[in-house]
Amino acid sequence: MRRKRQKFTIPSKYLLLIMTVICILFMAITFFTDFFAAPLSNFAGAVIIPFQSGVSRVGSWMSDRSEELKSLKDVLAENERLQKQVDALTIENNSLQQDKYELNNLRQLYKLDQEYADYKKIGARVVAKESGNWFHTFIIDKGSDDGIEVDMNVMAGSGLVGRVTEVGNEWSKVVSVINDNSNVSATVLSTEDSCMVQGNLETMNQGVITFSKLINGDVQVKEGDKVVTSHISTKYLPGILIGYISTISADANNLTSSGYLTPAVDFAHLEEVLVILDQKKDYSQEE
Repeated sequence: MRRKRQKFTIPSKYLLLIMTVICILFMAITFFTDFFAAPLSNFAGAVIIPFQSGVSRVGSWMSDRSEELKSLKDVLAENERLQKQVDALTIENNSLQQDKYELNNLRQLYKLDQEYADYKKIGARVVAKESGNWFHTFIIDKGSDDGIEVDMNVMAGSGLVGRVTEVGNEWSKVVSVINDNSNVSATVLSTEDSCMVQGNLETMNQGVITFSKLINGDVQVKEGDKVVTSHISTKYLPGILIGYISTISADANNLTSSGYLTPAVDFAHLEEVLVILDQKKDYSQEE
């Protein structure tokens, strides 16, 4: 037979005692909370609040530095973008300057071609030169395959450059009138007086070459007069401008004069030239 479970009960006197203890405990907690409230508040004001203020200042400083760093990165990125733009514009400007320079050269060659329209010519580009400041000896990119032969005259700028001395299939060597070994029979255009023009690399440092054996005629030769190739030259076609009289003085014999000539061609800068395909020997035979 199953036994009945007895129900647990607390006697009234014990229950009253427990409730009394709980009331006293709550009163004690309330008393001690009010007692320690002021010291704890003072402690928080003296220690915790300054600490919080310091943390706040550090946070503000770090936030400012972060903004400055972001701004600096933006400035650097913008500077890099602008630098790339400047580089691109510089390259474009250099290209335009080069195009302008080449266009001016081509215009000069075209004008030169028109001035000497009676001669058959071919354009060529300078691809190499001997050491030094001047184009006294150089190589062009046209040769026998293009119909070029030895002794053909070469022009650029406003007049005579020199003549071809060696020829390969696709190249030719040109010796200019400023070369120390160059001699050209010439004529003063205004007076038709003959002279001899000699190349001189030393005087080219002053921008001139020498001339001599100018026969003093009835009309006085003066500075600025044009000097052209003579019809008696064995290598050069007649009438090609060599340069301009710079200085002139009478020789000791009082029969001839000599001096300096300013070349018609800029021999410090040569890129394109015209080669006259007609030769003096053929020209003389035709005459």
